[in-house]
Amino acid sequence: MKPAAKNKDLMLQWSGCTDIGKVRKNNEDTFLGLIFDDREVHRLGKFGSAAVDHHSFAFAVCDGMGGAKAGEYASNIAVDKITHMLPKALPLESPSAESEANRVLTELFKQVHRALVYLGGSYDEINGMQTTMSMAWFTGNWMYFGHIGDSRIYHLPKHSDEIQLLTADDTYVGWMLRTGQISAYEARTHPRRNVLQRALGGANQYVTPQTGAVKCERGDVILLCTDGLTEGLFDHAIVDLLREKRKPARATLAGLLVDAAVSNSGRDNTTAVVVEVAG
Repeated sequence: MKPAAKNKDLMLQWSGCTDIGKVRKNNEDTFLGLIFDDREVHRLGKFGSAAVDHHSFAFAVCDGMGGAKAGEYASNIAVDKITHMLPKALPLESPSAESEANRVLTELFKQVHRALVYLGGSYDEINGMQTTMSMAWFTGNWMYFGHIGDSRIYHLPKHSDEIQLLTADDTYVGWMLRTGQISAYEARTHPRRNVLQRALGGANQYVTPQTGAVKCERGDVILLCTDGLTEGLFDHAIVDLLREKRKPARATLAGLLVDAAVSNSGRDNTTAVVVEVAG
């Protein structure tokens, strides 16, 4: 793959939102936005826009697990590791940019896993803590992604109403769906749909993430979300909200998605990050 040329006209517009839901006592979800170059890194606000130009961006959602506040702690450790490690990987300008991005993302996920296992083994109150992590890294006109767990990354192309799921749920139910053993409806209602086979931390041994790349075009939308969102919204409802042109004043796309999902379900913490490619 040839390196992506910098596009001075390309813009990213983003929004992030998280909600505790109707049942849980604390929010173990976390989301992150970063803008960085080879000299500095800054956290992004809950919404905003910026030119790609010479900058790179990273967005992530994490869903922690572990009881008490261990899950909350695990998801925060994950986003902290992203903040400190990813900017050191710049620049991605070689002919092997995609393979280099995959290497960087794989190492990042392994470092998060090691930190969670080490800290979990050091303190009884957070022993066994785990987190999912789904991350999108925008540089040039490419989006590289890494994923483990059952949070998700979707891609909605500009001229399509078919949203594309880029990640595979690391659950037994997800595997049964992908292999045609159950229907999409059966997967949504299966009693073990939230039982993970892989996550970062805990007793997991295999932490190699799923990685990939998508070339970004103006009008594309990338959605990162935890499973609370997909518990409350079918894909067609997600598309309808992402294409919403009459959203209330000061409402963000991430806020619309989260509010709708919590209204429909709300049994879990619910988090969304929406990134629109504009120009």
